[in-house]
Amino acid sequence: MAPKHHPTPLSGGDRKALSKELGRARAMTGILAAQAAEARAKGEALIRQADKLLSESWNERMWADGGPIDPSPTVDQAINGGYPWLEIECSRCKAKREVDMAALRHPPTTAVHDLASRLRCSKCARAGRRPPATLLQLSQRARHPDPEA
Repeated sequence: MAPKHHPTPLSGGDRKALSKELGRARAMTGILAAQAAEARAKGEALIRQADKLLSESWNERMWADGGPIDPSPTVDQAINGGYPWLEIECSRCKAKREVDMAALRHPPTTAVHDLASRLRCSKCARAGRRPPATLLQLSQRARHPDPEA
């Protein structure tokens, strides 16, 4: 974008006033840009805190009520809140494991409770069965070592 052209006034007083106003405007752009960056950083921190609280609230409801609770945070909200792991349990063999939600091939706007029907036990799959997984909770880090690795 081309810079805006301000026609230079004929009189000396008007030229000085124009240059003074242009200087003020240029100084204000830096001040306003800094304020915008600060407000954006505060907003992102508040969103991260809200996502963390939403994930913790869902974990508490899962513990208290059991079952995949709707509404749940979305995958990207859980990851942004610091809970990138989903603990699951096979409904057949009761094997527990963690799923890295960042590695899932689902859209990040997918609700966590919708993953219950899509996740399967890999141990039972090798035996020719495909039982659905039971969601337990969101976690900040993997607790159980992956038996397949």
